[in-house]
Amino acid sequence: MLISDSLPQLWLSYFVLSLLVLVTGYLGVRFLPKLPRWVVTGAVAGMLWAVAPFTSPLLEDGEHYSGLAPAIVVAAVGVLQGDGGQLAVATPLLLVGMAIGGVLGALMWIWRRRRHSGGDNDAPHGGGKQRKSPSGNARDDDRRREPVLN
Repeated sequence: MLISDSLPQLWLSYFVLSLLVLVTGYLGVRFLPKLPRWVVTGAVAGMLWAVAPFTSPLLEDGEHYSGLAPAIVVAAVGVLQGDGGQLAVATPLLLVGMAIGGVLGALMWIWRRRRHSGGDNDAPHGGGKQRKSPSGNARDDDRRREPVLN
């Protein structure tokens, strides 16, 4: 059950907190253009959600506990404890997670851009002739116009 076991609660709380970090991080880098914003957010998501194996010694001699934990946590504990073995396992997994997250962020940007543009950039909207603006640019009418107070 979710209430009786502490590991599912721990993973659930980690997932909720990582989503909170991602949303606030995405909102925090709003000064960046959309592509770098999605790539940075994806890399952070990959860093937060990459999983690495670990071993931890128990109180009895010769016994240890092994399991899975977020790679960032395993790497941080490896640095704090000076355990090069855990660090050597967690760091490549952390970098692979960041790379996969960055690529998925770029793909998400491409998907959202295609979805918002209607999928075909060359076809005129409405099937008729495009109206030309005074500047001669046919795409000026498709841009968003800001409201003006008189």
